[in-house]
Amino acid sequence: MIVSSITASLRFDGALNVDLAEFQITLVSYPRIHIPLITYAPTISAEKAYHEQLSVPEITNACFEFSNQMVKCDPRRGKDMACCLLHRGDVVPKDANAAIAAIKTRWSIQFVDWCPTGFKVGIDYQPPTVVPGGDLAKVQRAFCMLSNTTAIAEAWAHLDHKVDLMYAKRAFVHWYVGEGTEDEGKLLVFIGII
Repeated sequence: MIVSSITASLRFDGALNVDLAEFQITLVSYPRIHIPLITYAPTISAEKAYHEQLSVPEITNACFEFSNQMVKCDPRRGKDMACCLLHRGDVVPKDANAAIAAIKTRWSIQFVDWCPTGFKVGIDYQPPTVVPGGDLAKVQRAFCMLSNTTAIAEAWAHLDHKVDLMYAKRAFVHWYVGEGTEDEGKLLVFIGII
């Protein structure tokens, strides 16, 4: 659903189409700072979809909640450099702008000092489709957010710690040696310990 939302502007028309090149220009301010935090809403089952209203402000709000993030980290601990907001389906620019204005006042979003502009909005009129027999409900509108935030460093630090623990036990080292990394010195450089 996320890749479909990101590439929807290449395939369908909308009020504010956002090209993939614009994502790179907006999100990647420096080449070494390029790992986005991705959220998607609504992730709702077919049974619950009949009981939910799923308005534009509700879906936009949901994308700023921890439960809809694809990476486990706390965005309140970091600062945002840029944020791409991608609406799909029955969304008009007026509703999207009102929802973003409400987000700016309600949530404690902090942008870095050198990049205060913040949000890039894309609207595509094609609603998301679902896989037949899948778990997700067919909805009239959806929202995907790509955010370049320093808070994602928390997730990478956790992953780095896990790799260090596995390497201390020499777990999976035989796979790297079997693929042509002959000595452990090259392997240490490869996984970033040296």
